[in-house]
Amino acid sequence: MKTAKLIAWLGVLAMTVVLIYGFTVGNFFEDGSVILNNPWGIVSLVDLYVGFSIFSIWIVFRERNVLVSVVWVVAMMIFGFFTGALYVAINLHRSKGDLEEFFLGKWKGKISN
Repeated sequence: MKTAKLIAWLGVLAMTVVLIYGFTVGNFFEDGSVILNNPWGIVSLVDLYVGFSIFSIWIVFRERNVLVSVVWVVAMMIFGFFTGALYVAINLHRSKGDLEEFFLGKWKGKISN
């Protein structure tokens, strides 16, 4: 669990740094148009949003509160895996080493093998 927490927090840190860099140095619309004019840029964006969507399914699955789920999913679609890394870090901490709690959330103890 310690290694997973370290990786998650390093992910949050790395994403924070690159998001700040991108928003302060880059031009979102100008740079985005370059990506959208490149076939592999489109492939990369589809790949990212498929990943965001699949990760968001897990968030919705394990969260107890629908509003909380919606906020996390919207944040995921806007901030990408900064949100994913933060979600994992927070829930690794909250689960206190209980992997069933971490992975299943509200479904802990309710799903049989």
